[in-house]
Amino acid sequence: MNSFRHRPRPRALRVRSFACAGVAGLLFLAPACSSADDRAEAAVPSPDEEVAGLCRDLDEALPGKVDGRDRTDPEPASDLTAGWGSPAIILRCGIPRPAVMSDPDQVTAEIDGMAWVVEELDGGAYRFTTGLRRAYVEVTLPAEVAEETGSFALVDLVPAIERTIPEELAD
Repeated sequence: MNSFRHRPRPRALRVRSFACAGVAGLLFLAPACSSADDRAEAAVPSPDEEVAGLCRDLDEALPGKVDGRDRTDPEPASDLTAGWGSPAIILRCGIPRPAVMSDPDQVTAEIDGMAWVVEELDGGAYRFTTGLRRAYVEVTLPAEVAEETGSFALVDLVPAIERTIPEELAD
């Protein structure tokens, strides 16, 4: 796994495993393609009503900026997805349990006290998925963001997730 280059920040980041998670779970990749108006696209999850309600609460609590990038939500518009900047950091809430979470060699990280599963994607992008939460929240960092700031872009998202998505295992 490549190391992230990042600006020093007073935040905690601990990687617990260095084994590459591989391509398991790529089915859940949220595409971040450019459209005619340069807005990203993201597949909208279809969670049950309880999880959808938690995700709507998260959407209202999300910051207007992540790592200095303005919020510009992807298409199609949904309160289960959010985006920041271009190329976009994409958040999807209420995704199904990723297959990589069953991999005993999964790469995990703790960012400001929140557990994440980390996957390196093609082209240098990374996908982070919360663990130990009632709803799975996935954040995809395009290669440019991963190279510039690494997982520290997630630091801005942790408080909103902590406030709205309870700590317990999702189904």
